[in-house]
Amino acid sequence: MSSSDIFIGETIGTAILILLGGGVCAAVTLKASKARNAGWLAITFGWGFAVLTAVYISGPLSGAHLNPAVTVALAIKNSDWSNVPVYLAGQLLGAMIGAALVWVAYYGQFHAHLTDKEIVGGPGAQDTAAKAVEAQETGAGPVLGIFSTGPEIRNVAQNLATEIIGTVVLILAVLTQGLNDKGNGLGVLGGLVTALVVVSIGLSLGGPTGYAINPARDLGPRIVHALLPLPNKGGSDWSYAWIPVVGPLIGAAIAAGIYNVAFA
Repeated sequence: MSSSDIFIGETIGTAILILLGGGVCAAVTLKASKARNAGWLAITFGWGFAVLTAVYISGPLSGAHLNPAVTVALAIKNSDWSNVPVYLAGQLLGAMIGAALVWVAYYGQFHAHLTDKEIVGGPGAQDTAAKAVEAQETGAGPVLGIFSTGPEIRNVAQNLATEIIGTVVLILAVLTQGLNDKGNGLGVLGGLVTALVVVSIGLSLGGPTGYAINPARDLGPRIVHALLPLPNKGGSDWSYAWIPVVGPLIGAAIAAGIYNVAFA
């Protein structure tokens, strides 16, 4: 793969990943969306299908890492860091493009949601259950969850551990695909397996932090949230932002170490 193929593939693939993944979060969250309040099952399966679509689209160009944790784990496994910067640049750019496209697709819903007094407060506003939940995320605006993750309970050690554990599961599932079919991997079936693993992680481990398990998936959209001209958007919760970056990278290193010791 050439550097240009890698960059283009990762940019396109990660943009699709965030467009569809962030899109399902927008659909479930925003007022005037037909899918509002569809719930956690919709979000987890939406993200799984987002992974499946993005992998199939970008795989022929870049191998569809779509996640700095995957890139770092493969670099550790193969002792080859030469293309890591190109992968990371494409992933971050793609994540930002995807987040911006979510805003475009739901432009009217964002405006309706963020000008509703029950959501953002103001004269005549009423307290709602949604506002009470959002208040738990200190420093997070009312639509930040569409763009990036946040904890239900703020405990640095637990939040970091949750992201590490979820990423270890993801990366081990990715790395061990090469042990199937006489070492030839799973081919196109690998995208489906990875997507189902992401759904499983979301259902089983996503509750505490929203399961970023991907630094670019969280950081890129968080930057876009900070830059977009959204009315009453609130903060981007930068005090938490390091956890969904550092946690998955630690998890990637641990998973690669486990693979090299147990499977290589």
